[in-house]
Amino acid sequence: MGRGRLRIYLGAAPGVGKTVAMLSEGTRRRSRGTDVVVGVVETHDRAHTAAMLEGLEVVPRRVVEHRGATLTEMDLPAVLARKPQVVLVDELAHTNAPGSEHEKRWQDIQTLLDAGIDVISTVNIQHLESLNDAVEDITGIVQQETVPDAVVRAADQIELVDMSPEALRRRMAHGNVYKAAKVDAALANYFRVGNLSALRELALLWLADRVDEGLGTYREAHGIDATWPTRERIVVAVTGGPESEALIRRGARIAARGAGGELVVLYVARADGLAGAPLDSLARVRRLTEEVAGSFHTVSGEDRAAAILHFARAENASTILIGASRRPWWRTVLRPGITSTVIEDSGDIDVHVVTHARSAGHHGYAAGSPLSRRRVLEGLLYGLAGLALLTAALLALDAHLGQPLGLPLIVQLYLVHTIATALIGGMRPALLTAILSSLVVNWFFTPPVGTLTIYAPQNVVALILFVVVAAAVSFVVHRSSRRAQRRR
Repeated sequence: MGRGRLRIYLGAAPGVGKTVAMLSEGTRRRSRGTDVVVGVVETHDRAHTAAMLEGLEVVPRRVVEHRGATLTEMDLPAVLARKPQVVLVDELAHTNAPGSEHEKRWQDIQTLLDAGIDVISTVNIQHLESLNDAVEDITGIVQQETVPDAVVRAADQIELVDMSPEALRRRMAHGNVYKAAKVDAALANYFRVGNLSALRELALLWLADRVDEGLGTYREAHGIDATWPTRERIVVAVTGGPESEALIRRGARIAARGAGGELVVLYVARADGLAGAPLDSLARVRRLTEEVAGSFHTVSGEDRAAAILHFARAENASTILIGASRRPWWRTVLRPGITSTVIEDSGDIDVHVVTHARSAGHHGYAAGSPLSRRRVLEGLLYGLAGLALLTAALLALDAHLGQPLGLPLIVQLYLVHTIATALIGGMRPALLTAILSSLVVNWFFTPPVGTLTIYAPQNVVALILFVVVAAAVSFVVHRSSRRAQRRR
């Protein structure tokens, strides 16, 4: 025996006709030979609703006594014993009377579904748990009865029962929703045009998300990678750097241009966890994303471009927004950057490249190094001054000993000095120090001394290797220093 199927009529507001739609569906199925019973229907003394029960089998309600009051509830054991093909159960969010099998009616429905019985039910948008606060802000009324969103989202079919605010107010005025004594108060309070319009928009947006989930499930099940332009979804790829906030604001403006546009902010962390944006920067990015009504996501991946594209396709994104590269042009020639790779492999996804103050196209000091000017200047002064002091000390030591220390030891001492320079001032001062050190070693310590000529081939190789190793080690130390600074 398989699990039953759940169909829900979702109402934008009370009185739009959910129960009537449910009864119409029940009547239609009964006319086709389906075994349909009414588990519980709340007519609220509406004559038209009550009239639609004619011809449908109704399982009698059971009577519950509670604190001197007589209550009636759906007789769940009787419905299970009757075991129809389809049962109509009104008001999904209803709270059962004490002593019932379950606290909530939606829990009764789960039992019916587990028994293999199809259920048709109704619920208003204001009863969804996730929208409780929003509905209170709009109407000023706290909804006492709610249903978890997951219960409604799990339905096999959800059909929106909609009506314009003006049409619903006319129904109210004609007495088709509430009794005449309550109409004026209802129209002046909960059923104001503004309230109804806002509730209607909540229902449409919530249902659009549900439809989007179903679309995503279908695309995944059928292995569809191509973008289906069902709605404008902007994926903003951020690094956590200062330019991230500008990218998010630009993405929010683009998403706002189309109805139902969605902003998705993506941060790709290194899979090895060695590099990453500072936590406080990511916290600011997350807060800004929430302020502009976007969603923030983090994924890990060694190849950032591939991770961005994979995420965008999984989200059925229409556009990727990415910042212009910070890399200088010569590095782009040697190896394509993330931006160019995303553009090349994006396929049918549009890519918008946004320039910013730290991109390579903006000629400012910050584009070349994340370290402050003061740090670089300190590294440069240390490199030059240290080079002079080290050279003087080695020459004095040679004179004292009466013989040279030997080129291997001297090269290692200058290499240590170059690494220290990289720790203080970064890559540029270290490279300058390495080049000057090679010239100094050649002039003062490599025969013939006092010239840049080198007689021994092994000394030529030693100096070349010194510059290469010094540059490589300086680059590694420089990157480690940058990461340590960003994590502070």
